[in-house]
Amino acid sequence: MGVGIKLIADSGSTKTEWGVLGLDQPLILKTQGVSPYFQSAEQIKQILEAELVPQLPADSEVTAVYFYGTGLSQPKNLQLVSDAINIVWPRATSDVQHDLMGAARSLCGHKEGVVSILGTGSNSCYYNGKEIVKNNPGLGYVLGDEGSGAYLGRKVLQYYLYNSFDEDLLARFDYKYHTNKDEILENVYRKPLANRYLAGFAEFLSENREHFMIQNILEDGLNDFFFNHIYKYRESWTTALHFTGGIAWHFRDILAELCELYELPMGKVLRTPMEGLMEFHR
Repeated sequence: MGVGIKLIADSGSTKTEWGVLGLDQPLILKTQGVSPYFQSAEQIKQILEAELVPQLPADSEVTAVYFYGTGLSQPKNLQLVSDAINIVWPRATSDVQHDLMGAARSLCGHKEGVVSILGTGSNSCYYNGKEIVKNNPGLGYVLGDEGSGAYLGRKVLQYYLYNSFDEDLLARFDYKYHTNKDEILENVYRKPLANRYLAGFAEFLSENREHFMIQNILEDGLNDFFFNHIYKYRESWTTALHFTGGIAWHFRDILAELCELYELPMGKVLRTPMEGLMEFHR
């Protein structure tokens, strides 16, 4: 019998980060994202077997899996991911939760807080130290996801396709992406995982932050998140606001400016919840 290990997954649409506990030193591994909106149980099983299992120590046995992922507030999605995990590791105990719970446990531990995820998608909640008590509904990248990579990337493409960029930004965009209207519309409306595709254009914002048009996109996009989500929790004025995700991390200075502008208490910003989750489950 091998060394017993625990797996902790923080999974978004684009990538999954896996923490491994039980070895002499904790490991962090990565696979592609798991999204029950776009993948079947069989496809998720294939990702785990092809991308994760080969990275695990040969003499190890998985005894527990704590999986925090996108789209798992819906029972049928949660069951789908649970089924895939149970097929791959039938002898392990498993706990599958929405990624918001992962963010809350990571950022707050056993204390209260308003927790936001700003990654490929976006979401938020009020966490009382044990449970998520309030969750302003996440509507996905078509109807919502304000402040997310997909939302900001869509703004970039709108500016490009509407020919709103000045000559300088237009040249930078063309040099980086070598794309056109037909290709963009094909990827957005006909190909799978359009949210990942849109989020890929958020990198353009990070690389050109000094330009006033880019600054406007960022400030407007993140302000939309505050207006539609943070403002819906009355606790936002009395408890710390915590953030995690790639967008939150890269543009944390703008989040701090918005908190100061609206006189809201700024809390932690983590690039990923993994460090806090490994501490929580240790």
